[in-house]
Amino acid sequence: MRIDPVKSEEERGGCVSEDQKILSSGGTSVVSEFKGAPARSTDAQFGIVVSRFNKSITLDLLKGCLETLSSYDVIKIDIVWCPGAFELPLAVERMISSSRYDAVIALGAVIRGETYHFEAISNAAINGLQEVALRTGVPVALGVITTETLEQARNRSTPGPNHKGKEAALAALEMSDLLQKIPHNRTDAP
Repeated sequence: MRIDPVKSEEERGGCVSEDQKILSSGGTSVVSEFKGAPARSTDAQFGIVVSRFNKSITLDLLKGCLETLSSYDVIKIDIVWCPGAFELPLAVERMISSSRYDAVIALGAVIRGETYHFEAISNAAINGLQEVALRTGVPVALGVITTETLEQARNRSTPGPNHKGKEAALAALEMSDLLQKIPHNRTDAP
């Protein structure tokens, strides 16, 4: 079986690593590898949707997210506030429908209470965000934390190695870069 890349290695900016050259050197197959990386860009535009519920937590998530985007020279950022995590998917989808964003980051905090409400809201928000990303083809970075306690939420939203706002920003940067590298709309696919 022969798998041809859409573009040569040079045209793709060196997206084929040395390992793929070794793997494909003895046969007729060409293996292409695509990797995204958080890339610096003053041209990229990012959207952020933030839940107001548990605002002390989501403000900290937003702060880390904005600091991270800024450190990668992203200067075009729109922020939308919605009531809670349940509303995040609709707000994200509306932002994406404007065709202005390279990626949208969803930030929220759902903290367990004494009822089933926690599972229902968490599942609806996370599944809804994934559905929006898959349907639109625009990266939606998940910065929704779901914790048992307020203390756990604080640990994931304050500066440090587990900051989920920062992680969501990095994921958005990487996925935006990756999707620009992956071929799509091929008409010659088998």
